[in-house]
Amino acid sequence: MNSYVLDELERIKKRYGYLKEKELVKLSKKLKIPLIKLYETASFYSFLPTEPKGRYMIRICNNLPCMAKGSEKILKHLEKFLKIIPGETTEDRKFSLETTSCIGCCDKAPAMMINDKIYTNLTEKEAVKIIKKLK
Repeated sequence: MNSYVLDELERIKKRYGYLKEKELVKLSKKLKIPLIKLYETASFYSFLPTEPKGRYMIRICNNLPCMAKGSEKILKHLEKFLKIIPGETTEDRKFSLETTSCIGCCDKAPAMMINDKIYTNLTEKEAVKIIKKLK
């Protein structure tokens, strides 16, 4: 997919919070691209959800440097605190939890991203403290 298609998908996501099927159908017709190709592209990028997500999208980096510095412990701690696992959203639709292969902060691992803000050099307690401030 070219950058124009990704820009259009991002535009839909920004407007609705996710890639609404009705909008993907319109885009498919407009660009003369099979709908399945748009879904394939969306499924490749974790930042292009096809279902509604929480107000705060929490992404925990699970690449090797972050895992070596404790990102798995942070994830387990957040799962317990939020009572959801990666891929789920809290009942109040406030938080969604996901893992991602890289945030680009390997030198400051472990890292977490909430919406567009990155947090680095985290501990389990710091991660929960950040979430509590958003509640």
